[in-house]
Amino acid sequence: MCVGVPMRVVEVLPGHAVCDYQGDLHQIDTALVGDVEPGEWLMTFLGAARETMDEASARQALSAISALDALMRGEAVDLDAAFADLLAREPQLPDHLLSDPIPSDLPE
Repeated sequence: MCVGVPMRVVEVLPGHAVCDYQGDLHQIDTALVGDVEPGEWLMTFLGAARETMDEASARQALSAISALDALMRGEAVDLDAAFADLLAREPQLPDHLLSDPIPSDLPE
């Protein structure tokens, strides 16, 4: 399973950014997000930035990752606090799945 990790840009290099995650520095490919600036937050997967994000969203994701880490260590976690953005809403399908019903002419 691949989990996206928010990282904060520390330094910008051609096509890459040096980013901080919990005090460790990582070189992240920025080809998919374009130009970035120090201080910006990136959602990263496997060494590449997939999107820029605001600090509040980054902190929310970091809180969820921290809670999952604690759960895996067997520690008690306030899941309502760690996943507050999920509490008052129902899961939603992406728009492309809502607008494309299953064709009725499929072979059985």
